[in-house]
Amino acid sequence: MTREDATPTETPIDPAAEGDGATETEAPAGPGFEELGISGPVLAAVKALGYETPSAIQRETIPLLLGGRDVLGTAQTGTGKTAAFALPILENLDLQQQKPQALVLAPTRELALQVAEAFEAYAAQMPGVHLLPVYGGQGYGVQLSALRRGVHIVVGTPGRIMDHLAKGTLDLSELKNLVLDEADEMLKMGFAEDVEQILAQTPEDKQVALFSATMPATIRRLAQQYLHDPEEISVKGKTTTNANITQRYLVVSYAQKVDALTRILEVENFEGMIVFVRTKNETETLAEKLRARGYSAAAINGDIAQPMRERTVGQLKDGKLDILVATDVAARGLDVERISHVVNFDIPTDTESYVHRIGRTGRAGRSGDAISFITPRERYLLKHIERATRQQPAQMALPTTEDVNSTRLTRFDDAITAALEETGRIEGFRDIIAHYVRNHDVPEADVAAALAVVAQGDTPLLLDPAKDSLSAAIAADNRPQRERTERSGGRDGARDDRGARPERRSRGDYTPYRIEVGRRHRVEPRQIVGALANEGGLGRDDFGAITIRPDFSIVELPSNLDSSVLDRLRDTRISGRLIEIQRDSGRPNRGPRHDDRGRDDRGYGDRPRRSYDSGSADRSYGDRPRRDDALRDDRGSDDRPPRKPRHKD
Repeated sequence: MTREDATPTETPIDPAAEGDGATETEAPAGPGFEELGISGPVLAAVKALGYETPSAIQRETIPLLLGGRDVLGTAQTGTGKTAAFALPILENLDLQQQKPQALVLAPTRELALQVAEAFEAYAAQMPGVHLLPVYGGQGYGVQLSALRRGVHIVVGTPGRIMDHLAKGTLDLSELKNLVLDEADEMLKMGFAEDVEQILAQTPEDKQVALFSATMPATIRRLAQQYLHDPEEISVKGKTTTNANITQRYLVVSYAQKVDALTRILEVENFEGMIVFVRTKNETETLAEKLRARGYSAAAINGDIAQPMRERTVGQLKDGKLDILVATDVAARGLDVERISHVVNFDIPTDTESYVHRIGRTGRAGRSGDAISFITPRERYLLKHIERATRQQPAQMALPTTEDVNSTRLTRFDDAITAALEETGRIEGFRDIIAHYVRNHDVPEADVAAALAVVAQGDTPLLLDPAKDSLSAAIAADNRPQRERTERSGGRDGARDDRGARPERRSRGDYTPYRIEVGRRHRVEPRQIVGALANEGGLGRDDFGAITIRPDFSIVELPSNLDSSVLDRLRDTRISGRLIEIQRDSGRPNRGPRHDDRGRDDRGYGDRPRRSYDSGSADRSYGDRPRRDDALRDDRGSDDRPPRKPRHKD
């Protein structure tokens, strides 16, 4: 199989696989994958991955999709739905056709990558299959060249798929299968209009599978319009975790993960630890960084030969190795009682994988600790974990410099105590110290301090609290929602005359940018934040005030914004419109409009009718980037103009 992506991947765990350390409600014995209709190289790949018994959603869905039926499935993340739609797609794939035959839409780039990795695993024994993940933030070059060469399966986020359709670089004229994965999340993130426009540009006779954790009126309406006589399936996950495993999480940006992990390693009292990452390359990279910081760490992944794997696991059992950096597949079946901690360096989007991972600790009735790093964009995954495990991980605080220094001093004391117990060696050094004191007239305490300096080397024993920027940065991301709301002014927080909250405006590092979408295009602040964050890689604090006018909007972005970010945003669309972002010059881009009266010389008036601050918690886009269109509520309200008919006469 050829995956059109330079990023190395690792096979994710599927719910069909067995997992130790997890308490699961077993489904009754049923047919195997052969009986469901899976055969040939796809079946061989499934067996090679160790899957034996299909999960409930797989048993119900696979025969229907193989038989050509549309499916409307209610299933939580982690119930095995990826294999439920991926296996039938691969089973029916025509390798001679070079135009995309299957399109999978996912709400986030993280889920899109996870789905792409799953397809790669299931097609491992199908040479010639071309898969392309498409998502914002990735350069267009790789995607365009892959599309020109020809791909069979495209997995992507709606915004970037819309971009390719608008450019004419993605041809869906021969599409046979369309999957909407986590449809409710897509609509919550503002992708409603994009999804409908994509559906409208696909063949009438395609097969559609829609999966959603909930089934609100908006999903029902979408299914009624675009699915043909679908079979409805409802499956609820029943996987829980051991009660003796303490689950915690820390919200941390990707760039801060290594430093945050180092802090935790310094303070946590652990015996053995497994750190889970998403890709094979990351296992080696992270293990090397940990070794450079003085920790006994090694990597295991799917590429490591079995003898080396056994030797590494043996070292972990014997206490010669403290930290194992692993991927899901490499850690499958690992049973080492010494493992007291599991760290999800990269949180899985599949909750079943989460359960299998943390099940590596808390073995044989012992207690265990599981710590998950969650980026601000991945906060929503906490709800999936809570629903699937019926437990609520506790939010933890990053260990402070005082915590680290206290731990270091304790260990330093323990080292001195242990050395003092070696009386034979101590006696030999007493004479050496006494000789130095006599000949240099230096107090013994100063000599002891000097010896500590020699032993410590160039690395300071204690951290300087004044230089602790890491704690402040992570603490800001980890503030409870209520506190973050209060700090940003909340619903009733005071604003200045431009609509910005005083606390955020006091930083003063923003420059206004104009985008060519406004109130007439039914745009809301969360769509603007979501689109720019997704495509430009911006964070929450990169947004200042947002002023929405009838035909355009003004968005305050950092004054030191890198030109590469603007380049990535040039082709961004919101509600199907090219935003044409540029620095606000204070003048309208086009001729006078009928409602220009009363505007100031900047073209959008001195009393904005709608002005928002991107940090406002009550706007509900918070730490998760939201994207493109306004949402209808579950009551079915819809104030947009009627849609164009699906069928042309």
